[in-house]
Amino acid sequence: MTDLDARTLRDAYDTQIRPELPDPVPAGVTIDRDGPLFRVLNLDRGGFLTYRTLDGLAGAELDALIARQVEFFRARGESVEWKLNGHDEPADLGDRLRAAGFVPEDLETVVVGPVAALAAAVPTPPEGVRLREVTGHEDLRRIAAMEEAVWQEDRSHLVTGLAREIEADPQSITIVVAEAGDTVVSAGWVRYLRGTGFATLWGGSTLPEWRRKGIYRALVAYRARLGEQRGKTLVQVDCSPDSRPILERLGLVAVTTTTPYVYTP
Repeated sequence: MTDLDARTLRDAYDTQIRPELPDPVPAGVTIDRDGPLFRVLNLDRGGFLTYRTLDGLAGAELDALIARQVEFFRARGESVEWKLNGHDEPADLGDRLRAAGFVPEDLETVVVGPVAALAAAVPTPPEGVRLREVTGHEDLRRIAAMEEAVWQEDRSHLVTGLAREIEADPQSITIVVAEAGDTVVSAGWVRYLRGTGFATLWGGSTLPEWRRKGIYRALVAYRARLGEQRGKTLVQVDCSPDSRPILERLGLVAVTTTTPYVYTP
């Protein structure tokens, strides 16, 4: 195999990252199981459904599994995200989710690659911008405010969610902000997945007027170096069409896609 063998990298993603469960489990978060499916509750804005494989479920059995999730979250009065990867079986899973009332959101690409290539990159933020690791609630609120300015929607869940992760295990996550004076212009975090060779990168939203200045690349390289320092050999990102070219130039490889299917009662 080679480091950039897409199928081998996808297999590593499937076996080491999936199902995507918090570890350790933050206070107040619960995980239960329905067959091959894991339900994660109280972690984010709503529920989260994840799995490694659906164990060959298809047809009426699969429809019944989906229907049980709809009923479960309808009874809770809570939305839920089913994370569907492009190589998941059966091939008509997306159609069955839509038929049950789930709505697909924006497709992203899952990219994976060796940490070393990213960590060796030396892009630096533009003059006047600094990178800083943060843990405090005030900085988390500033990150949420920046994301709200970018996406024009409530991001307050980031404050509680990231704070819970830090409280559960401060060694499992590092949050990094890019600041220009007193303004957070971008932010991202890296999770170090226990028992795996992976560091995973999240966030990366950047204020429009600060894009195309190298800030995102600098955040990626900084977090990759943190992963390398902790012995991680692979990095994974669910990336948007905007960030995919940057990550591929830095050595990551597209291995599949991911689409959040959301059911809202």
